[in-house]
Amino acid sequence: MLALRNLRHRAEYALALCVGVVFRILPIDFAASVAGSLVAWVTPWTAYHRRALRNLAVAFPDWSEAERRRIAAAMWRHTGRTIAEVILLDRIMSDPSRLEIEGREAWEGRLREPGGKVAVTLHIGNWEMTGIAFGACGDKLAVTYRPLRNPYLDRYLLRTRSPYYPSGLIAKGGRYGVRATRTTLEAAINGLREGGQLGLVCDQVDEGSDFAVPFFGQQAKFTTAPAVFARAAGGQFWIARCIRRGRYSRFLIQHKELPVERTSDRDADLRNMTAAMALQFERWIRETPEQWMWWLRRSMTG
Repeated sequence: MLALRNLRHRAEYALALCVGVVFRILPIDFAASVAGSLVAWVTPWTAYHRRALRNLAVAFPDWSEAERRRIAAAMWRHTGRTIAEVILLDRIMSDPSRLEIEGREAWEGRLREPGGKVAVTLHIGNWEMTGIAFGACGDKLAVTYRPLRNPYLDRYLLRTRSPYYPSGLIAKGGRYGVRATRTTLEAAINGLREGGQLGLVCDQVDEGSDFAVPFFGQQAKFTTAPAVFARAAGGQFWIARCIRRGRYSRFLIQHKELPVERTSDRDADLRNMTAAMALQFERWIRETPEQWMWWLRRSMTG
């Protein structure tokens, strides 16, 4: 059983390398477009597509089925482009014109002030660009990530991403990758205490959360980790997003500072900060619903 799993993992890795070689021959925007078309062609027959449509129906009950299917199709094209862009990350970042940071000068000044900074984003646009922008405007950025089941692909992605996160990638659960011998909590808190930056992607379901907060008219569970870290560090709490511009690999980063609550009622503080995060997520998703990964969230209410 283990041998078969390892063989499958190696085959997946070999396929990814072959795809990467082909994509690197092509112009960036064309490669991303090809990937988008392939993913949009394959995914309508998958369970992920059905999940995306269910979530869209919950979020937008007044929309017609045709409109929800249109958004889902656009989302899959966007997903494919994002996959290609991760493979081509170094080529994209070698062209500064592809990444614009709104209010960059003011954000840089704020992020370079003393103290720890926590930033959260969601799976919208190309979220990898959000983390890179956060690190470019500040200093000593570390990000958390969830290791892939395939260790070969996991190490491949680590090599691709690690140059942009000078303080490392912190593996959730410590299965593979950088800092695997330390827990996520320890690594994050220590980095913040040293005045570093911590980036997290926080829009998926967290079944272990003690709180459910409003989200698209439902009660949904989100991780309270960003609120815990920001409150413990007493630093800054940011939320940021990436918007893809048109059908190209060009991006706009927008950001907003959220208040850090530190009253005598810790649970209320965590709930309020998490609710503020979810509210801003919802506002941004409503503006560009085709750029959010509806298939990643298992349930809009969970």
